[in-house]
Amino acid sequence: MKINDPAVLAEVTAAFSEYETALVGNDVATLDRLFKDSPQTLRYGVAENLYGYDEIAAFRAVRPSTGLVRMLERTVITTYGETTATANTMFRRESMVGKVGRQSQTWIKFAEGWRVVSAHVSIIPE
Repeated sequence: MKINDPAVLAEVTAAFSEYETALVGNDVATLDRLFKDSPQTLRYGVAENLYGYDEIAAFRAVRPSTGLVRMLERTVITTYGETTATANTMFRRESMVGKVGRQSQTWIKFAEGWRVVSAHVSIIPE
């Protein structure tokens, strides 16, 4: 298995960038599209545990749309073969004084493209 094939890494990096742009811009349609529409998809958030695409989409539909801008640090994207990748990053927001956020995602390449199948977001003291 080839780790971090440049072409595959470029694809996942582009998908991750599209996700980040959609996240800070509250582009719910793009966020929904980038998560795999499956009951097996999950997202553990700062204050919620979401099981299945429907729960994730329902959360996104009512999530606050302000204060979403963040600065990423130490982003690490790693591909495994041609169809599996992880993306991990730390983030900061102006409102998070003395805290740092962490985000991890597992991406799988399906016929429709790269999709998040598992995500975890947490905030910890700095």
